[in-house]
Amino acid sequence: MPLYKTINVNKHTKVFVWKIEESFEELSKGISLTERSENRLLSMKSELHRRGFLSVRHLLIEAGYTDFDLYYNGNGKPHLTDGKHISITHSFTFSALIISDNEVGIDIEMNREKIKIIQHKFVNFERGFIHKDDDYIEQLTVIWGAKESLYKIFPHGGLTFKNDIDINSFQIADKKTTGYIKVEGWDKNYDIRFEQIDGFTLVYAIDPSKND
Repeated sequence: MPLYKTINVNKHTKVFVWKIEESFEELSKGISLTERSENRLLSMKSELHRRGFLSVRHLLIEAGYTDFDLYYNGNGKPHLTDGKHISITHSFTFSALIISDNEVGIDIEMNREKIKIIQHKFVNFERGFIHKDDDYIEQLTVIWGAKESLYKIFPHGGLTFKNDIDINSFQIADKKTTGYIKVEGWDKNYDIRFEQIDGFTLVYAIDPSKND
C-alpha cells in the first residue's frame, strides 16, 4: 500500500509511516540504490528486513529524497545531504522516518508480551510511575521506544538505556512526555510523542527549544 500516515509535528518536523504489505518485488519497483545500499540489501538474510529496508526508501521518496541523499557516519547514524536531521525505524510490518531541521529520533515497536520479560534491562527511574491500571505492555513499549529515540539522537553512541536515559511520568492517554539524556557534557531534555498504530507503538523525540 502507499504511505500509511503523515504527521506534521511542527513547522520544522514531519513523520512518515509506511505499512509494509507489498512483496519484495513490488517494493523494488522504481527504487534506485547506492552501491552501499545494494550491498546492505544483499547481505540481509531475512525477507522481512529486506522489505523493511525498501519501504524506508519509499518513505524517502515521499519526503522528497532518494537513497542517494542518505548517508551514514562512523557510528551508523543516518544523515541527509541537505543538512536536515533524519531518523529511521522499522519493525515487522511498519516502517517510519522523521525529518527535521533539528535533532530528532524515532522508533516503532510491536506491542508484545516479551517486553515484560526484558524490562529489567531498560527500566530504572521509570519504575516509580508505571501505572498498574494502565496498559502495562504499552507503557513499557513507550519507555523502550522513547529511550531508543533518544539513543538515536545522541551522536557519540555508548549510552545504556537503563542508566543514561530517563523518561518522565506519563499515561498512555497523554500521548506525550519528556525524556532526558543524563551523561556528562550532554544536559538536554527532549519532548517525547507517542501513539498506537495497529498494535504497534510509534515514539519520537524532538528538541523542545525549537518546537514552534
